[in-house]
Amino acid sequence: MKARLPKGYGTNGGASNLQQLARQAQKMQAEMDEANQQLEEKEYTATAGGAVTATVTGKFEIKSLDIKKEAVDPEDVEVLSDMIIGAVNEALRKARDEKAETMDKISGGLNVPGLF
Repeated sequence: MKARLPKGYGTNGGASNLQQLARQAQKMQAEMDEANQQLEEKEYTATAGGAVTATVTGKFEIKSLDIKKEAVDPEDVEVLSDMIIGAVNEALRKARDEKAETMDKISGGLNVPGLF
């Protein structure tokens, strides 16, 4: 019994399909690289408790941290620490979510390890 191959395989058509697929992958990679560069230049800000504001970059690095004086209570450093962590984590989440959404739009949900 002979195995049946999809139409175009075993002829030159299969090679051209593979070349077309490679070109599409290269185009998608270029679009993703460009989008990634643009996202890395963006800034994301989040506030916690109205007293702590964190700004991170699209490279997931903290750019600034603003703490209002009234938030600093030497008797309750734990609350301040929690607000800082909350603000930073929220800003990082915003950056991660936008990056994931942008890359998903470009790739159409395609997830090929090593390609992106």
